[in-house]
Amino acid sequence: MTDLTARAAEAIQAWGGSDTTPRLISHRENAVFEVALTGGQRAALRLHRPGYVTKNDIESELLWTRGLAAAGLGVPTPVETQDGSLVHCLPDGQNVSVISWLDGAPIGAGEVPLAGTGAEQVALYTQVGKTLARMHIATDALDLPEGFTRPRWDIDGFLGPTPRWGQFWDNPMLDEDDRELIQVARMMARAQLKDYLPRADFGLIHADALRENIFSTPQGLSLIDFDDSGFGFRLYDITTAITQSLEDENLAEIYAATVAGYHSLRPLTEEDRAMMPLFSMMRSFASLGWIVPRLPAGHPKLPVYLDRALSAAEAFLDGYDFLAEA
Repeated sequence: MTDLTARAAEAIQAWGGSDTTPRLISHRENAVFEVALTGGQRAALRLHRPGYVTKNDIESELLWTRGLAAAGLGVPTPVETQDGSLVHCLPDGQNVSVISWLDGAPIGAGEVPLAGTGAEQVALYTQVGKTLARMHIATDALDLPEGFTRPRWDIDGFLGPTPRWGQFWDNPMLDEDDRELIQVARMMARAQLKDYLPRADFGLIHADALRENIFSTPQGLSLIDFDDSGFGFRLYDITTAITQSLEDENLAEIYAATVAGYHSLRPLTEEDRAMMPLFSMMRSFASLGWIVPRLPAGHPKLPVYLDRALSAAEAFLDGYDFLAEA
């Protein structure tokens, strides 16, 4: 039994124990285990990465997803400990939570060609757009409790001196010219966002709606992994959802379908649409910072992240809509 598995087995006792040994299924920000609670309930146990978010942040995330589920959205919901808590702390202070199991499968994966015909992909991403719109609509109807906290994906959270996912302009893959390009685009984006902010749709967002986090279920599309969620620009959710299609030949069609699906339930202005390339670039910038402490030198994904960031910055500075005109 690995150390992580042993910790999960220890933690699950707060929920009454498990009928099986926890099975590690993902290890990114959190170590996530499939567990079977006593009595047979299938669930996911999360050993939260120390220092990434606070206990109150995690509790707030779980209260939010509970509210979304009550509004009819397909999302994992919190399972309380035996004493009624949403989050359990191990003796060393590591936070642990358990959420309901969501039956289904991800719609795809990064750096793997999206399945289906072009028409099927367009139909899928129309539903992705609608799913994101439903989440935002349901969220705005919730009465969040006093003390609710989540990280902020605001201008400084993306482009300030200490962005949430790291100082992307210091990525060691960048040469001097690349770094200057990124910094010029960063400063221009900050100025545009400050002008746009009074008219922006700003609120709770998923912030990581990649293919792996969008599940196809018998009831339709569902969202999982709200670990990076926070208060931010709603357009960011839309552009993040198409991040893994940026190199696809039918990017323009997938992008248009996502926007159309979203717009059918939550209207977007022409200004919103014009801001989309900026938000896509910000996702590429954020990812360029995220990979520094997480992926080793020589990892095959590194050039992908670098090319996306540089291509987005060049297009942004040239005024080229690389999403709609791909």
